[in-house]
Amino acid sequence: MQDIVDRAEAKMKASIEVLRKELATIRTGRASPGLVEHLHVDYYGVETPLKQLANISVPEARTLVIQPFDRNAMAGIEKAILKSELGLTPTNDGQVIRLVIPRLTEERRKDLVKLVRRQLEDGRVAVRNVRREANEHLKELEKAKELSVDDDKRAQERLQRLTDTYVKHIDEIGHAKEAEVMEV
Repeated sequence: MQDIVDRAEAKMKASIEVLRKELATIRTGRASPGLVEHLHVDYYGVETPLKQLANISVPEARTLVIQPFDRNAMAGIEKAILKSELGLTPTNDGQVIRLVIPRLTEERRKDLVKLVRRQLEDGRVAVRNVRREANEHLKELEKAKELSVDDDKRAQERLQRLTDTYVKHIDEIGHAKEAEVMEV
């Protein structure tokens, strides 16, 4: 019983981490390496994550500087940025690629908040699915007479408390991200 609850908690933590990574890719008014490090670049015929090909830094609040380890990757990096849905135009000076993050319009901020809310709901669904799978596993154990009805009930209550905790955590992450997106 404890093992099932522990595994469910580990999966819920993993769901939260996936959500954090997804939210990091949503553009705000500030520059963040998480905005581009997930992009895949065609590097000698192999799709390679940008963070493996270049150093990404934030010298100013609205500027990202991408310094490739290999200058031959510059064209591929530029193409990947242009192909992405970030809406950013790279500036290449032969040494580094600069990305200037423009100010977001009010309408674009509202669209981004909708996207954040959609991803938050996906995170909540993932956590609830973990709870459902654990509950199903507990029911199987109860049917096989490996778990008493009382133990099953206690385990389900613990799973529900865990679920409530992680959903509350998702809501807190969401409020912070929404505030970051709406910041002028």
